[in-house]
Amino acid sequence: MVSKQEEIVKQLTEKQLLFHLYMTQLLLMILALIIGFILFDSWGEFTQLWDLKDVKIITWGASFAFFVIIIDLFIMKFVPKHLYDDGGINEKMFRRLPYGHILIVTMIISVTEEILFRGVLQVHSGIWIASLIFALAHIRYLRKWLLLITVVVLSFMLGVMFEVTNNIIITIFAHFLIDLFFASKIRFDYLQSRRGEKYE
Repeated sequence: MVSKQEEIVKQLTEKQLLFHLYMTQLLLMILALIIGFILFDSWGEFTQLWDLKDVKIITWGASFAFFVIIIDLFIMKFVPKHLYDDGGINEKMFRRLPYGHILIVTMIISVTEEILFRGVLQVHSGIWIASLIFALAHIRYLRKWLLLITVVVLSFMLGVMFEVTNNIIITIFAHFLIDLFFASKIRFDYLQSRRGEKYE
């Protein structure tokens, strides 16, 4: 099933991949709203998870993102590429995308996934189940053990931070910074390679 999905994804154009991403995020948000409506007793119970005035949004969120980015860069530098390569899907999706569009896409991803996995599932099912479902949602990583471990650990760490702070905005901000950095890096590296080809 996973290999079949990989083949289908590889055949998609960049625009089709982006459209698929938007549709996936829309479905996840609808799912979060439906499950949340069933599980939460009131809208107020859900809004208690949001605190824009919390300084830990910056101190904890940014520090966590910085830590994860450093670890991932270390892995990318010293581990063979085939172990962390997702099949070129992220590269295909982000390499030609303008930085402004990357910012919008990564914001949508972080908000949608954190609302579903932290704000809804973790609150009612616990950190372990939420982390497991988060990993299963990234089905294209299931045959890449290093990527799978990275995703599970990242989800669990975000879950711990949410448990400690009880503020979903902190995990959204951290998730957003991580995705924004690596998506922008793909774009930057692509532009650099194009410039290098020009002067050869």
